[in-house]
Amino acid sequence: MAPSLLHPPSQLSPSSALQLSQQAPIVLRDSPSTVSSSPFTALFSASETADLWIKYENLLLSCLRTGDERAAHQCLERLVARFGDDNERIMALKGLLKEADAQNNDELEVVLKEYDQILSENDTNIPITKRRIALLRSLGRVSDAASSLVQFLKFSPTDAEAWSELADLYLAQGMYPQAIYAMEEVLVLAPNAWNIHARLGEMQYMAATAPGGGGPSYQKYLVEALKRFSRSIELCDNYLRGYYGLKLVTTKLIKDPAKSTKQTDEGEFTLPDSDTVERLNELATAKLSEIVRRSIAQESGWRGFDKLEVTAARELLSEDASAASRIER
Repeated sequence: MAPSLLHPPSQLSPSSALQLSQQAPIVLRDSPSTVSSSPFTALFSASETADLWIKYENLLLSCLRTGDERAAHQCLERLVARFGDDNERIMALKGLLKEADAQNNDELEVVLKEYDQILSENDTNIPITKRRIALLRSLGRVSDAASSLVQFLKFSPTDAEAWSELADLYLAQGMYPQAIYAMEEVLVLAPNAWNIHARLGEMQYMAATAPGGGGPSYQKYLVEALKRFSRSIELCDNYLRGYYGLKLVTTKLIKDPAKSTKQTDEGEFTLPDSDTVERLNELATAKLSEIVRRSIAQESGWRGFDKLEVTAARELLSEDASAASRIER
């Protein structure tokens, strides 16, 4: 199914983003370049809909992803004509285009100073604050970006997107406890988001298997990862990343039972018994095999999986089969 301009393009694959950006000439030709705010003029001109401006913004973002900056600027011109230069969202989009036009880090630093100037006049400009944080990260100033996000979250503690970004920044620095804490805050705000449960499970698995990650924390993180992956597939039956993570964790527990069966005195991080772990591993194997087989065959209802994720699942299953074959010999 072709991607829609009414849906945010940030999570689209490169090929889907290209499909959207290629619609730019048609969309710009067939849509009005300006819409009057006068109720009298509007009677004789094209009607305004919210969808029109959503399309322009999403088309702008897709065009930037695929390098069509000319079309992106045309979209921005129409948005500016409708909402004005002082609209906070428009200010952020203008900054984004300046970032895209920048040829080197020196020019990006100029954009960063412009963001600082805007925030010195209005420190509650959330779109500009987020663009500034994103620019800091793209400049490699990850620690500064994380510090800025922490300050932003004091002002807006219910911003799930900001908590998720903070978790990713901490993860990039190998700060696993902080990353896990931030991602748990996302779950507080979106408790039924299966992708967030799986992402938290991935972070906990990484924390357990990181160098120096032994001791009681090893079992704690593995138990929590097992819970999160299980919850993600409970919420979404065919979620590939959930089953992939479940396969990784259960395989780890099966291969290293001596290290993973220790319990704290309080019994806080109790693992399931070995039979349950084996059954979960078999479930993950069977489901991953089905997803890989039916996705590769392009069966109806199985075509929406990310190709790279399907390839990774296939490789994981191959490694598991090879290991089983060696054991049998």
